Amino acid sequence: MPVLHNRISNEELKQRMLAETEPRTTVSFYKYFQIENPQSFRDNLWIKFNELKVFGRIYIAAEGINGQVSVPASNYDAFRDALYAAAPELNGIRMNIAVDDDGKSFWVLRMKVRNKIVADGIDDPSFNPAKTGVYLKAKEYNELAEQPDTIIVDMRNHYEYEVGHFQNAIEVPSDTFRDQLPMAVDMLKDQRDKNIIMYCTGGIRCEKASAYMLHNGFKNVFHVEGGIIEYTRKAKEQGLPVKFIGKNFVFDERLGERISEDVIAHCHICGTACDTHTNCKNDGCHLLFIQCEKCAAELDGCCSAECKEEYNLPEEEQRARRAGRENGAKIFNKSKDHPLRKHRDEWLKK
Repeated sequence: MPVLHNRISNEELKQRMLAETEPRTTVSFYKYFQIENPQSFRDNLWIKFNELKVFGRIYIAAEGINGQVSVPASNYDAFRDALYAAAPELNGIRMNIAVDDDGKSFWVLRMKVRNKIVADGIDDPSFNPAKTGVYLKAKEYNELAEQPDTIIVDMRNHYEYEVGHFQNAIEVPSDTFRDQLPMAVDMLKDQRDKNIIMYCTGGIRCEKASAYMLHNGFKNVFHVEGGIIEYTRKAKEQGLPVKFIGKNFVFDERLGERISEDVIAHCHICGTACDTHTNCKNDGCHLLFIQCEKCAAELDGCCSAECKEEYNLPEEEQRARRAGRENGAKIFNKSKDHPLRKHRDEWLKK
């Protein structure tokens, strides 16, 4: 039996990937369907994808598959065919090719078996994630979004919504998808006669959200096929107006792909117009937040003066400070009690 996981250091793998000369294609995909033996399914697919030099993250559960990977251009057709052949339900699965990408986002293949491909907090055995709302292609979305009895709902996290969203979309203000689902039902409980359009990055969250809305008695539920990624690609191909403004947050090293030239977010430190996400350079923090170039230079890429001071200490002293310390939330949120609010307020007083 071959070793079905990586045994080489991440740093070496990253350097190998950066040394590649052949271009790579970044693609995401998902499918809700029943998998009887997720571990066996995972192992068989890992062998095929490893041979094709596929890098990225793939999650497999009894409810389906969810992946975001990069593939050498010459292997893309073989990769697609291998995925199509892995199960009858995957034959013809939609492949969302990244809009703004250099193919250098992943350098190792990680395939994990999980309880669910999207953590939702739902324990109702009668809920069926495959019973979804109506798919909307780009043209159909543009048309329905213009109707006065339509409500557009963003099913992503607040930090994704902050840098870009569809015009007139409402935010479900939560840090987790499991919290958003009941919150969306409650927010829209008096709008059951309206058209409810749900969307997310690649379609996987809004598809499950549309099923959950139907499960809770909503009738006119729609979701954007392939999410923002597929919508943008199709709208541009077909010469349609692109109704998404700003940047689409993505969960790889890019942390975002530009959809429109609008910058609708602001630096979390000084308030300057900016939509560049970064992680605090301090190893004892790594907060995900938005930072402009000026603040990044003044704070050495850290989120606060405290983190800058710790970041510039000798490594041994940094480790001593971090020992036994809880980092807490890794993202900047809207809470007035979030630590970065205090740092920002102090910064603005200068």
